[in-house]
Amino acid sequence: MSMPPIARPRRGRPRSTTAASHDAILDAVYALLQERPARALTMDAIARRAGVGKPTLYKWWPSKAALVFDAFHARIATGSAAPAAGTAEEAIRAKVRRLIHEFGGVFGRVVADLIAEGQSEPDVLRELYERHMRPRRAATAADVERGKAAGEFGAEADAELLIDAIFGPIYYRMLLRSAPLTEAYGDALVSQVLRGVRRAGDP
Repeated sequence: MSMPPIARPRRGRPRSTTAASHDAILDAVYALLQERPARALTMDAIARRAGVGKPTLYKWWPSKAALVFDAFHARIATGSAAPAAGTAEEAIRAKVRRLIHEFGGVFGRVVADLIAEGQSEPDVLRELYERHMRPRRAATAADVERGKAAGEFGAEADAELLIDAIFGPIYYRMLLRSAPLTEAYGDALVSQVLRGVRRAGDP
């Protein structure tokens, strides 16, 4: 009678342990970002806070910037899409209010840190734009095109210029703190910019 084969132990960490370590690292980055700017983070500090070895970090992330970006998207930028709204103008106003609210917390501080880092590391700015800003711009551009199709905005309205005109000043105030960044300011800004693209005869 043949004996059943002996089960061989699996090599490496169990899948659940690996997932737990990955989550612990992202949690550690998020916690550290509450205490210090992104430029002050080190891989050593992240590894200590997460309770893992530094080689574990480099197994998943080639650099600190890549790790901070993943933590930003997994722990900070989640659920950042504005709620659906009726008209194109309402959708744009909802996005503006949501961004201003986000900029008032850790989200805004980390975005400012990443933009500052990007002045000496162009890859950081490129990653921030491609992974975070571009999808948001595309969604807002779709709102503008929907508004043109519905007759809210004139056919000559340029979606990219409109987005720059609305969101550029918000980033300006967030970065330079030249004046308070409030919901009232955002509403007034949208009204001023959209006044130039409404159909003739609209209020």
